[in-house]
Amino acid sequence: MITLKNILVATDFGEPSDAALSYGQALARTFTATLHIVHVVGNLSSAMYGADGYSAAMPELQQEIEDAARKQLDGLLVDDDVRPLPTRRVLLTSGAPAIAIVDYAIAEHIDLIVTGTHGRGAVAHLLMGSVAERVVRTAPCPVLTVRHPEHEFVVPDALVAAAQA
Repeated sequence: MITLKNILVATDFGEPSDAALSYGQALARTFTATLHIVHVVGNLSSAMYGADGYSAAMPELQQEIEDAARKQLDGLLVDDDVRPLPTRRVLLTSGAPAIAIVDYAIAEHIDLIVTGTHGRGAVAHLLMGSVAERVVRTAPCPVLTVRHPEHEFVVPDALVAAAQA
């Protein structure tokens, strides 16, 4: 029997992440699991370390980016369901998003990670890498990757109720 108590959805706020969130919410409802929605913000000071262009305004810029990300995370958590999901909004700061996601999954005993993937071609993948691929390779638990658009098997609750009537 599969037991899922903690499900992590990694988001970069793109369309594939929106699809991953739908899957994560459906799975969390099915298994009565806690949903952890995680976004990783780049660490500007580590990205600019050693650069000549370092500015004293860097901490303020980092704070603005984090505040904007928190607002986007709050927007994802709007749940008008009669029985809302137990949900945790998590904002991490790191220069390596995949490592931050995996470290969080280990620390919080995550049972399943759901993440979107852009499905880039081989050349783009070689040049840019893939956070989803790195998470799959290093995660301590199963990882469900979701592309958008794709065959959707998650349907809104209203359609399920209508189909059962």
